[in-house]
Amino acid sequence: MDGTVKASPDAAAVPPQNESSLVSALKTLLFFTILMVTVPIGLYFASKVYVFEGSMKMSSSDSYFYAAIVAVLAVHVVLALFVYVAWNEGMPKGKGKHD
Repeated sequence: MDGTVKASPDAAAVPPQNESSLVSALKTLLFFTILMVTVPIGLYFASKVYVFEGSMKMSSSDSYFYAAIVAVLAVHVVLALFVYVAWNEGMPKGKGKHD
């Protein structure tokens, strides 16, 4: 014997339960990644054009500033939602009384 240990081919296989939770986590991450890109950019341009320049009749330089604030707030909201969903994803379904 040369002292090497050979692992079985099934040793690296992921159990089915862990695989479904991994797929669920990746779907959640992909969803919030898309939200993190689209929501702040969309709110930036929409608030700049329609709210600040359209409704409030602000100058272009002022509307840039306030639209950036809206976009930053949107990033924080999406990030907070991601943390909330990620935190509750690992929780067991029955959160009621334990007898």
